[in-house]
Amino acid sequence: MATVARCAPLPAAQSALVADPQFQQSVQWSHTLVQKILLSIPETHKSCIHTETLRLNSTENAKLQLMASSIGIRSAPALRVVSEDFTVETGLTRMSEGLQLHRDLLASVSPRLTNTGKVDELMGDIKDLVVHVNKMLKMVRTEVTAQPTPTPVNLQMPGEYEVQVAAHLTLVQLQTFGQDMVRSLRSMEQNEDKEADG
Repeated sequence: MATVARCAPLPAAQSALVADPQFQQSVQWSHTLVQKILLSIPETHKSCIHTETLRLNSTENAKLQLMASSIGIRSAPALRVVSEDFTVETGLTRMSEGLQLHRDLLASVSPRLTNTGKVDELMGDIKDLVVHVNKMLKMVRTEVTAQPTPTPVNLQMPGEYEVQVAAHLTLVQLQTFGQDMVRSLRSMEQNEDKEADG
């Protein structure tokens, strides 16, 4: 069941930035790539997670948060729809950071998995999405700022179970982050419905 979220109009300065056709094209490409990533997560999960108790859309996943902490899986940055309090630039910066985090997490766990084909494809899609997000970020940046150096990912996975949990929780978190990205990107879209309402 799909729900349509109505977004508040963007502030004038942000509205002019996102109205740029190149920006909108990147938003559309990013949206398509996020959808591709979201659709590939269940198959990726099935291909590399063999512990029966680790299910993608399980209510039990919340109980694994303590283990996520001990393994070293950092939380993704929080995303919201664009507003006066949450700018396009902030949203894109957090998207870029979150995507890079998930790519690094997958890269850390991948060598310990027996079947990495789908994981490699997923990392490739994330890399492509980072390119689009960073392209949009470059368009909206008001001043040149140095990109923060990402904190290296150092996962503590002494045994096979920890490897399975790390891969599982990374995919669960990526799925949630991707869904948040869809909502945030939707708030950056300029479409006829919004223009007709405005």
